Amino acid sequence: MTDFESMFSNERVFWRGKPNFKCFLLESIFNPLLFVAIIWGLLDFTIMGTAFSSMGEEGGPIAMFLIPFFLIHLMPVWIYIFGVLGCVLRYKHTEYAVTERGIYVSSGFIARKYEMKPFTDLSHVTIHRGIFDNIIGVGDVISTCAHGSTTAMYNGYGYGNRRHGHGHMEGINICNIADYQEVFNLIKQMQTDIMITLKQNARKMQWHPCL
Repeated sequence: MTDFESMFSNERVFWRGKPNFKCFLLESIFNPLLFVAIIWGLLDFTIMGTAFSSMGEEGGPIAMFLIPFFLIHLMPVWIYIFGVLGCVLRYKHTEYAVTERGIYVSSGFIARKYEMKPFTDLSHVTIHRGIFDNIIGVGDVISTCAHGSTTAMYNGYGYGNRRHGHGHMEGINICNIADYQEVFNLIKQMQTDIMITLKQNARKMQWHPCL
């Protein structure tokens, strides 16, 4: 049993899956940093080419300074390339599960992150389909929350819950899945059933005769 599976080992699992790899890869390549990396790289390589072409035979000391300078100055390009190359590892660590209590997400590149949102914390659930989602035939289930969320982090000894407050737009997302419509309907139904049960229990407690 993996660390992710141990989080919901005592719960009934209604759905479990991973994102579509092709869409996951395309979104990792074509992200906003791509345009920054292209422009940054073109400018730096143009300046480097001009600088080195104008040097004479005595430009060795200057070149020894410029090479490490531009290697550091190209950091946005290296960050983008490193992010794309790490896509395979991030995909391996990305997994989703919907249980009787809520939504679980495993993610991370080098460090692993396990997050859980109970249905009672979810305020809105929507479907989002980007360009690559429409092309490949997948979609995202986006949830938002107006309450504090519980993040379960594995620390080597067990799981510790970290409670924190956040804004309305923060939630938990299930991205690039083929059965996005079914998962959306499942989450909405589970959320509705739990809210009905909570209201019924509240009414019973309110009308319970005093002893």
